Amino acid sequence: MSKKIKSDSDLQGVTRIVTDVTIGITEIVEAMHKRIVHPSFLPSTPIQHLITNIAGITFKNIKWSTQFIGSGIDKVLGNIAPLFGEIRTTDEREAVRSALNGVVGDYLVEKNNPLRITMQFRHQAKSILLDSNSIEQSYSTINSKILLLVHGSCMNDIQWTQKNHNHGVALAKDLNKTPIYLHYNSGLHISTNGQNLDKLIEDVVLNWPVPVEELVIVAHSMGGLVSRSALYYGRQNKSTWTTYLKKIIFLGTPHHGAALERVGNYLDAVLELIPYTTPFARLGKIRSAGITDLRYGNLLDEDWKGNDRFEVAGDQRQHIPLPEDIECYSIAADIGKETDSAIRLLGDKLVSVKSALGQHKMADKNFCFGKENTWISYESTHMDLLSDPKIYDKIKEWLV
Repeated sequence: MSKKIKSDSDLQGVTRIVTDVTIGITEIVEAMHKRIVHPSFLPSTPIQHLITNIAGITFKNIKWSTQFIGSGIDKVLGNIAPLFGEIRTTDEREAVRSALNGVVGDYLVEKNNPLRITMQFRHQAKSILLDSNSIEQSYSTINSKILLLVHGSCMNDIQWTQKNHNHGVALAKDLNKTPIYLHYNSGLHISTNGQNLDKLIEDVVLNWPVPVEELVIVAHSMGGLVSRSALYYGRQNKSTWTTYLKKIIFLGTPHHGAALERVGNYLDAVLELIPYTTPFARLGKIRSAGITDLRYGNLLDEDWKGNDRFEVAGDQRQHIPLPEDIECYSIAADIGKETDSAIRLLGDKLVSVKSALGQHKMADKNFCFGKENTWISYESTHMDLLSDPKIYDKIKEWLV
């Protein structure tokens, strides 16, 4: 599967990233140099200050020349790109771009980098314009039951296909639904993606070629948080689509956050405390807003606005319970066997079983999934949630 893109997007995007990375590394080296020349808690001599000043001029020249050269290359690529015409992109390139957006997607947007992903709906990896004619032309057949699939962090809509299986394609065939796939920049704040998704779904429902009977969502990992955020903002905005939403199925969604991100947050704090490792703390702060939102499962703007997202702090998010009028289901994966309770702490290597099932040590934050609405897939990883036949059977059972 492939599609065409302009060659200047990749070339210019990578050039800008390399330029910024070079400058960033130079700043880290400069900071380390200062730490070594001027040891903490000791007075500095005139000679030490002289060394630092001379080195500072060198570092400044490196950063200035890098920025100058990078800007020049960017302009040249923009001028010669039409000579290259169009090049074909592969699923692998899409995967790399999606991973890059997941890790530094907010930076790509801030810098207006061509590699940034703009939220859109796609079918068979092709963008869908949200007007009635374009939607109808995107499908060979279309019906009144919409199946929306929302991917996870660092992924894209194409990656719903794993081991020659795609939940959306199979469900469309078995249950007579029309699948539509979300493609988004998972490096942005979850609340930002939630608000954008609210607007996009509203456009889809209002422009659907036939009267909409129902909407169901199947969401993987972070996609579940984005879907819950979209529902919250949709109801705040009285969006029409929320009245059609009947069911949401969460696959490995970290409803109460991911332990790995909390570990990363504490690592940042430790690096900040030790004078000689402080410059390296900048490396930990490269990760995107979307990833830091996974620490506790932030859904709303209020969960992060006005806070330093790299500061070690407890769970400060507002508790948003599951909607009582929509059937919600959740599948957790566990790498251990059903009898191996010790492994249960690891879950699927990325998300714990408790977080995926919405279980919290504080009773008022527990999610009220019915017992029949949750299921654990043992001896499964986070990615197995997209391909395991027994998991598909459970999803199909819930959607019938």
